[in-house]
Amino acid sequence: MGKPAFRPEVIRKKIEALFPGVSAFSAISGGKDSQAYRFSSEDRDFVFRLNSRLEGFEKDKFVFERFAKPRLPIPEIFQIGQFEDHFYCVSEGLPGQTLEDVDSEHISRLLSPARDVWHAIAEFDISGISGYGLFDSKGTTTFSTWRGFLVGILDTSQHLWHSVRPYTNGEAVGDWGDTLYRLTAFCGEERGLVHGDFGSNNVLADGEQITGVVDWSEGLIGDPLYDVANIFFWRTWLPCMEQQARFFESHPLSLPNWKERVLCYQLRIGLSEVLANSLERRDEAAGWALKRCEQIVREIDGTL
Repeated sequence: MGKPAFRPEVIRKKIEALFPGVSAFSAISGGKDSQAYRFSSEDRDFVFRLNSRLEGFEKDKFVFERFAKPRLPIPEIFQIGQFEDHFYCVSEGLPGQTLEDVDSEHISRLLSPARDVWHAIAEFDISGISGYGLFDSKGTTTFSTWRGFLVGILDTSQHLWHSVRPYTNGEAVGDWGDTLYRLTAFCGEERGLVHGDFGSNNVLADGEQITGVVDWSEGLIGDPLYDVANIFFWRTWLPCMEQQARFFESHPLSLPNWKERVLCYQLRIGLSEVLANSLERRDEAAGWALKRCEQIVREIDGTL
């Protein structure tokens, strides 16, 4: 269905039907799939999001109820409902701005706090959630092994790779799949909480601390290094990711095969981006993802 495109006055009218005395109404970044607005009501701040899918909002509610702690500020979910042919979610409005919006002069102050929040995510108790891969709003996952999740992106019975061949380099993608299989030999069956899209517009900061981690729609169970790999994958796209990647490079992690694992996960993320953007005919984004995969494969060939 794509990203919602409601006019701001329509959104405000809906919010005013739900909350008294709406003020400070303004649009904020909602990512590629959602519209989002910040507003105040009765001296409290809220965020209103619209999406074509309900699952992500229900998952946010599950994550708040299960994982929100002082070390990991996750916004509370107050309302979820339907608006015309879309779904809305009203959540707590946490202070700060996204790392993507922090200027280059001040991002350096947030590199260590962002790493600490990544550690907090990785160290959460996930007992009661079995398996690997994306989990739903009840904590149910889709794979029995981490390797199964990693190579599952290549499963043509689940993913429509045949539909994207006119828009991608099919031969190259096939070779990259072989490389992905080879790299999984460096990846153990680590099990931790993974945000799935960590490091830019889903991390809020105020001054010198992280004030929130939002939008858990891509949350999964697996190797926490997957979130670090997300930072490395997007480093050439966003300045905030480039600075975080450099920070990790200058503060190497004391983990077995961490560089090989991060390369493996970057390639997996890249293949997912190629597939999703090609299917949705986002040609510019698909082309960028293809080139990024080429860069990563060259790095892999030069490392292994």
